[in-house]
Amino acid sequence: MKKKPWSFLKSSGINPYIWSLFTVLPFYFIFQSSSTSEIIAGIILTILFFIVYRLAFISKKWPVYLWTSILIAISITMTIIFQFVYFAFYIAYYNGNIKNRIAFLTLYIIHLVCTTISINYSVVIQNQLFLTQLPFIIIIWMSVILLPFNLYNRKKQEQLEQQLEYANKRISDLVKQEERQRIARDLHDTLGQRLSLIGLKSDLARKLVYKNPEEARNELRDVQQTARTALNEVRNMVSQMRGIRLKEELVRVKQILKAAEIELIIEEEVKLNNVSLFLENILSMCMKEAVTNVVKHSKATFCKISIEQSTNDICIRIEDNGVGIEDRDLSKGNGLLGMKERLEFVNGNLDINSSNGTLIRMTVPNIIKNNR
Repeated sequence: MKKKPWSFLKSSGINPYIWSLFTVLPFYFIFQSSSTSEIIAGIILTILFFIVYRLAFISKKWPVYLWTSILIAISITMTIIFQFVYFAFYIAYYNGNIKNRIAFLTLYIIHLVCTTISINYSVVIQNQLFLTQLPFIIIIWMSVILLPFNLYNRKKQEQLEQQLEYANKRISDLVKQEERQRIARDLHDTLGQRLSLIGLKSDLARKLVYKNPEEARNELRDVQQTARTALNEVRNMVSQMRGIRLKEELVRVKQILKAAEIELIIEEEVKLNNVSLFLENILSMCMKEAVTNVVKHSKATFCKISIEQSTNDICIRIEDNGVGIEDRDLSKGNGLLGMKERLEFVNGNLDINSSNGTLIRMTVPNIIKNNR
């Protein structure tokens, strides 16, 4: 779709009109002079300023210093001869767009000092045309001080926002890649083994169907049981891929602890606000692993779970009155290594205290989900 010729001006607001006014304004001051030679010199300087200004924007490295020095020299000349100080605003705007910090500070200080000297000189000689526009000159001088830093900081912020957006995109891609690799490992380790076993037993049953029908029936029963096991494993994988909320995982935790005859104590109802499914899924898997350890290894009679959400982080505490975890158990794992890796992936941490029973504390940063 072809854009209308005035659509750019409409999207840019009043900025083009302000710059157009500043472009025409020097000629008004130039023609205030009574000398023809001064008028010609003023026109040449004005045209040269805009040419050099354009070159400065498209230049890099050392030419930046050259073009900016020429611009400052023209601005001082126009201020002293024609009482036109507004070229300083152009230079201040350009300085704010310099990316190199050293170049920015150097040219900013030089421009500020030169502009201040030229303004003070014109005030000292008591030029009437200059004094009549003194309020506007003060505004320009303040712009020379503040505008470059404002633009420089805004450019830096935009750059940081772009880097953050790129980093978030990379993290998202890495998460997807890691999830694909996990699915591939699960398929290879579970379904691959089951299907290979089904193939082998099917071949064996086919060979035994006439020689030993009873043994063939046993092999086929094993095939049937293996197929059912593979189907359950596929369902579990799909459930994990869908993602699990903490409330859903708590329901399963209650069932596991009840079956193990371990009393469950939940300090307060879970109320997580504006938390992503990805983060809840990681916390759910870690909580499930921790409770599984309680059932398998702790010999505890009760298990206490508390979930707290603050401004800065989300904390899950799982405490039992069992035998505790010894140092050698920490190195062996019991799923603790996997929990630690999952939490570190989202900048969280895992703390374990086994002085009286076991206390597992999982903490992750409270990243607010963007609903836009």
